[in-house]
Amino acid sequence: MLLQRSETMGTRDFYASSEPVPLDQADGLRRLFGGARARRFIPLVANPHVAFSGVVIERLTAAFGAAGRHTLVVDAADNAPAAAELARVDLAAAIEPLGPDVSYLAARGLPLAYVDTRGSASALLDALADAAPQADVVLVHASASDLARVFQRRAARPVVIGADHPESIKHAYAAVKLLAQRCTLMTFDLLLAADPQSPRLPHIAASLSGCADGFLGSLLNQWAVIDPAGALNAAPGATLQRLVQAQLNLDTPAGAVPPTAPRHDRAARP
Repeated sequence: MLLQRSETMGTRDFYASSEPVPLDQADGLRRLFGGARARRFIPLVANPHVAFSGVVIERLTAAFGAAGRHTLVVDAADNAPAAAELARVDLAAAIEPLGPDVSYLAARGLPLAYVDTRGSASALLDALADAAPQADVVLVHASASDLARVFQRRAARPVVIGADHPESIKHAYAAVKLLAQRCTLMTFDLLLAADPQSPRLPHIAASLSGCADGFLGSLLNQWAVIDPAGALNAAPGATLQRLVQAQLNLDTPAGAVPPTAPRHDRAARP
């Protein structure tokens, strides 16, 4: 799995296509016309109580790939490989291609290197945009506290990860609370790594949605289930596709103040 590897292992071990994919004409066109559509910066909250976070990221990037987007995974979680020294000098050189639609950057500790005197690390996002012009989506996987620094001055919809047990949902709620209070990010999405047949999942989503709305004023926009035991090459499900499209269709340009979110897609929906 993408995020459950030792620092000595190569990232290509976690994808079926084991060899790096060379740059092709499509990559050149993406670079040439990259400004034609907005690049999305998405905070993905790391959750130590979810055993299959790597699978979640693989399926999420596959869904963005199915939507025609190239994703850069910036892995800055507490259990991720440490950022290479090279990354602090030449960020682009530290990015590893994993396939035609996915690139990877080991980035544990990197957000702190970009913190300014106001406590913001938002400059990291500008550096990533420059380093990976081929990326339509920059998925930053990190703790809620690191994401609060990186997205302090950005408009975004965080994605929290949960599972079919209480501790993971408590952690997800705490992340939603921190990002709402420190960054005024008042909408979020939820990915549940669980058996899709579990009857508890709609209740879990509804409970998290209700607590976030009632206590924080934060709204759950979309939620989807990712089956850790499912086939790796399975097509993205309808709810995951909706979540991805909603992220891609966010109206707020990067750097703008988040608007008040409409109250829709809040309730439990598989």
